[in-house]
Amino acid sequence: MSNLHRNNFASADDHESISRRNWIAVGAAAISVAAIGPLPHVTRASEPKAEPFAYRFLLASSLYGYGKLEEIVPLVRSTGATAIDIWPKVHGDQREQIDAMGEPAFADLLARNDVTLGCITQYKLGPFGLADEMRLAQRLGCKTIVTGAVGPRGLGGKELKFAVSDFVEKMKPHLEMAQQTGVTIAIENHANNLVDSPDAIRWLAELCPSTNLAIALAPYHLAQDPIMIAKLISDIGDRMAVFYAWQHGNGSMAAQPKESELLQMPGRGDLDFEPIVAALRRINYQGWTEIFMHSYPRGTAILNSINAVTDEVKRGAAYMNRLAGLD
Repeated sequence: MSNLHRNNFASADDHESISRRNWIAVGAAAISVAAIGPLPHVTRASEPKAEPFAYRFLLASSLYGYGKLEEIVPLVRSTGATAIDIWPKVHGDQREQIDAMGEPAFADLLARNDVTLGCITQYKLGPFGLADEMRLAQRLGCKTIVTGAVGPRGLGGKELKFAVSDFVEKMKPHLEMAQQTGVTIAIENHANNLVDSPDAIRWLAELCPSTNLAIALAPYHLAQDPIMIAKLISDIGDRMAVFYAWQHGNGSMAAQPKESELLQMPGRGDLDFEPIVAALRRINYQGWTEIFMHSYPRGTAILNSINAVTDEVKRGAAYMNRLAGLD
C-alpha cells in the first residue's frame, strides 16, 4: 500500500496523536509571535501598487479658438499633454472639424502625432443628450465627456440634496450607455447651474451610483479660497475625473487687456495653487489636468499666434509641476 493510502487509513489513535502534536505546534507559534510582536505587513505580488502622483495633462482645443486640428494636434505633446480635449462652437470649432474631415482622418491625425482623444466637452448637448456622442467617443477611444448638470438653481440644504439626487436618478439610463461605451460623464461645477457650489459637488460625489458619473472641477467657478478648494478636492477624491488648473482672475465675460485676461491662468492671478496641488498629491489624483482659461469673445485664441498659445500652456504646466516637485 502506498504512503498516500496508509495516511488515508490511519487509526484513530494516530489521528489523536497527530492532532495533539499540531496543537502543541500552534501554541508554540502563538507564544513566539506574542514575544516578538506583530509581523510586518508583506505586500503580495498580486496586490496592485499605487501609481506615483503625476499629472495627466489634457490640452483644450478651445485655447486656440477656431484653429485647425492639423496645426493643433502636432503641438499637443510639446505642452506636456498626451491627449486633446475637443470643444465645439462657440468656444472652439474642432468638434465640427472632426465631422468635416471624417473620423478616419481624425484618428489618423492623432495616431501620427502619438496623441489620444482624452475628452470631448459638450455643454450644448447636455447630460441627457450624449448618446450619439458617447458612441463616437467609443469609436475614437475617448473615455471622458464633460458637460453640465440639469436642475433648479440657487438651492441649499435638504432642497439641494433632493435636487442633486433627482438629477442622479434621471442620469441612470444614460449611465447604462456610458458603461456600455466605456465613457465617464464628468459634470462641471459651472456657474448658474444645479451643481455650482461646494455642497452640490459633495452631494454629487456622495450620490454617484456609478464610476461612469464623475466631477470636472473648475476653481474658476468657486470662491477663490485655496484652502476651501483643497478640502473639496480631498472630500471628493477619486470622483473627480477632470481638474481645471484655472482661476477666476479678472473674469472672462468682458473685453479687457490681454495681460488682465491671462490672470485666469495658473501662476498668473492671485489664487494660491500650492494647497490645491498638495491636495491633488494627497489623494494621488489620477484624472485629467487641463491648463485652462476662457478668451473674450468666445471662439478667439487666448493669444495672437498658435505658438504663443502653446508657450503659455507650457508655462502653466511648468508652474503646476514646480508646485508638485515634479520639475
